[in-house]
Amino acid sequence: MSISLQGVGRRFNREWIFRGVEQTFVSGESYAILGPNGSGKSTLLQVLNASLAPSAGTISFTLNDDKLEAEYVFKHIALAAPYMEVIEEFTLSEMIDFHFKFKNYLSGIGRAEVIALLGMETSKDKLIRYFSSGMKQRLKLALAFFADTPILMLDEPTSNLDNQGIDWYLSLIQRYAAGRLLIVCSNQEHEYSFCHHQLRISDYKQS
Repeated sequence: MSISLQGVGRRFNREWIFRGVEQTFVSGESYAILGPNGSGKSTLLQVLNASLAPSAGTISFTLNDDKLEAEYVFKHIALAAPYMEVIEEFTLSEMIDFHFKFKNYLSGIGRAEVIALLGMETSKDKLIRYFSSGMKQRLKLALAFFADTPILMLDEPTSNLDNQGIDWYLSLIQRYAAGRLLIVCSNQEHEYSFCHHQLRISDYKQS
């Protein structure tokens, strides 16, 4: 799968968040979108996953050499981001079951494997509202990594994670990101140091 941007820009009111982005993202490669907080990384990611339309330029999506309409892109993307919410009235088991009604599991993965890989066997029937911020972040990452999608998008993936959680995140990258189109939005090197390509928002801050 590929995503191609030609002269893409996005503005809110009269302010351009970024402008003139020329980039093609292809399967099997990893990309880091870099910039300080508030620079527009998340906005660009939302354009890439078709939840926001560009204000200028064009974006095209291709799956198996066929054009994919923007309205169907979500089926092929797994996303973990700080602004995404988990349903706090659900237990861990219920949240996993609910999520995977909409996405297929990776081969060899099921609910039990997700819980085990999270290390949360004793919390499978616990309401998510009682989870720590780190546990919630691990859950968001697990739901994204273990979905069978060609594109994996991660926005500030280690927010609320301690050092052990960061090591766990990096192990997921090694085991479950290979062969996918991986896009990481970050301003912390440990989150994206493995990425083959870098795109800096500051390069597209045109007036």
